[in-house]
Formats: sequence, structure tokens, C-alpha cells
Amino acid sequence: MTPDRFDHLLSLVQDKISKKTHIRQPISAAERLAITLRYLATGDSQQSIAFLFKVGHSTVNSIINEVCTAIKDSLHEYITPPYSHNDWKRISVDFEDFWNMPHCLGAIDGKHIAMKKPAHTGTLYHNYKGFFSMVLLAICDARYNFTVVDVGEYGSNNDCGVLLNSKMGKKFDKDRFNVPDPERIPDFNDTLPYFLVGDEIFPLKQWLMRPFAGKQLTDENRKIFNYRLSRARRIIENTFGILVARWRIFQKAIEGKPETVEKIVLAATALHNYLQQTDNAHYTPAGFIDSENSSGAVSLGQWRKFVNTNFQAIRSVRNSRYLNTALQVRDSLAEYFVSENGSVPWQWEYIRRTGEN
Repeated sequence: MTPDRFDHLLSLVQDKISKKTHIRQPISAAERLAITLRYLATGDSQQSIAFLFKVGHSTVNSIINEVCTAIKDSLHEYITPPYSHNDWKRISVDFEDFWNMPHCLGAIDGKHIAMKKPAHTGTLYHNYKGFFSMVLLAICDARYNFTVVDVGEYGSNNDCGVLLNSKMGKKFDKDRFNVPDPERIPDFNDTLPYFLVGDEIFPLKQWLMRPFAGKQLTDENRKIFNYRLSRARRIIENTFGILVARWRIFQKAIEGKPETVEKIVLAATALHNYLQQTDNAHYTPAGFIDSENSSGAVSLGQWRKFVNTNFQAIRSVRNSRYLNTALQVRDSLAEYFVSENGSVPWQWEYIRRTGEN
């Protein structure tokens, strides 16, 4: 971030992180913020941060906890979940304008955040990849901003249980997110609900569309659906990629209690949205994010050079049964994507050229 952006961020959190003492000169709010940002951005150990800033190790630990909480609280307006029909519809319009995906409320994905084994937790945080982790579930909009974040599930939880047991999943299942009612897509006969897009790790629901299964699909309509879904879903992959590339604390196992790891994740996602919305020329410059040309060919973003394999996806769903209504919604979307009004000019040639499923 630029020095001016640092000063603005400092003005937002200063009241919450300033210390007063009559015994000795306290560490200034600016230095406390710098210590925390340095820790999040570099992934350096707290010991090396303490050496760099010439403060005690325990002081650094205390500062990181306090400042991460202050950042999360002070930047809440930059990562506020959509609360109204109009909020959701604004996101839906962006997905249709940018990615040709109507009625889309966001792209969803889940990742394992590596952490050192917390004391007295047994295998609760030990995941199927063989390391200790906490699960981050997130939804993003079409502009690479996180809209809903759910963090804290044990790494040992598997399959769709991570979503369905989360507060996020329960609110969507019980229709408590104030999602707009189903509507008819212009120039198409069927009335369709508003939904999220995700990959094969998630179950198929009316509010969550996933790809058709099968590596060798023969139905071209289903191939087109999977391709169009992947275009919209790529947004969350890039959003996570930007987060991990810019805040390299996620490229190693984080030390600290589970509540500390949660604070770090929530602060980093808030900072991501803050910089994406106020200073994206520096935060995500040209070429940093995946891009497409007029024929649908993808140029991979530079963030991929900085991201290692410690930020693992959650495990795929197997042998799931889906409600007929969800299957009907997916079939209707597949039909819409090959209709005259729902198709994009390059999709057939792209599918036949790449064999993409």
C-alpha cells in the first residue's frame, strides 16, 4: 500500500490501538500498525519481527492480537455481508455484466489455513492432507471482494459437512440471507432462483450450483454449462489467490491459539477488501489477476507465482443425492446457456478447441 493509504488506515484504527502509560514511553499506534502489517504481509516469525522493531517477543504477540481485532472492527464497512434484496441484486448484475452468469449472488469456495497444532486439541484440526488447519469458507462478488466469510471449522471436518455445519450454510438453507425471490430471466421461459456458484466440492442446491459430474461428458449442453460455471467460479479462486499472494502469513503454518488464527484471517480479509476497494491499482495491478481475451482464452494472473500448496481446498463431495428442484434449476441454466439470448459468441468454439469439461 502507499504511504497515504497507510496513514488513512492508521486514522481508522488509531483510537483502538493507542496506549497511554505514565511509566514509560508507549509504542506508538503507527508502529503497532506497522508491526502487524509487516507480520501479515511477509509471514515472518514473531521473533524476527521483534528483532526488527526492537521490542519483546511477547509484546509483538500482544500487539498482533490487539491490532488484528481493531482492523476487523474498524473496517467492517468494507466487508459487510449483503443484507437486502438490492444488495444481492447489485452483485447479480455485476456477475451478469462481467461473466455472463445471470442470477448469480457470488462465487463460493473453502480453503484449509495451515496452523501449528493447538495445545490439547488432539486431531480436531488435523486434515486429510496431513497437516493441522482451520477452514475458511468465503463468498466473493464479481469485483474480487469477500462478501461473506466464515472461519473456524476444524480441519478434520470433511466433504460438504464444512458448508452445511457452518453458520453461512445454515442461513442459506433456512433462507435467512434475505435472498431475492426467483425471477424469470428476460427472453427465457423458466423462472429461476438466485444462487451461488461453486465447484464439485459442494452439494447441489437451489441456492448453490455445481458442475455436472464426469470427466468425459458427451452432452455439449452440459459441457457449455460447466464452462460457463467455471468462468464465474474462477473469481473466488482469484480472490483467494490475491489474499494469499499479498498476505503471506497464509503461506506457512500460523503459530497461535485458534482464536488468534481467526483474528488474523478476519483482519486479512478485511484488509483485502479495504485495499481492493480503495487502492486496487497498487494492490492488484494489471496482470495480477487472471484475464480473458475475446475468444475466451485465459491468461493466468501473476498471483500464481507467489502461492504455494499450503492453502488447500476442502475435500470433494462423493455419492451425494440432490433434490429434483436443484437438478431442474441446473438443467434450465444449461438450456439457457445454449439459447440465442443466453449464449456467448465464443463458447462453442472454445469447448471444441479445448475439450473442456
